[in-house]
Amino acid sequence: MKSTKSTTRRNFLLAAGLGGAGAVAAVATARKPATGAAKGAKVAQGPQGYRASEHVLKYYKTTEV
Repeated sequence: MKSTKSTTRRNFLLAAGLGGAGAVAAVATARKPATGAAKGAKVAQGPQGYRASEHVLKYYKTTEV
């Protein structure tokens, strides 16, 4: 036979965990978009992605066997 004390403790912990997860989800979805550059002002962007810069090439030389 289950004791009511342990059942209520489990229910409380379950509710607290679900409530915390719900609060995090509400905050994450309620974020406002960034102002400034994101509101229509186009910023000139260069090429994106990998670039083999001078310090990267130096690192590659140190890893040669």
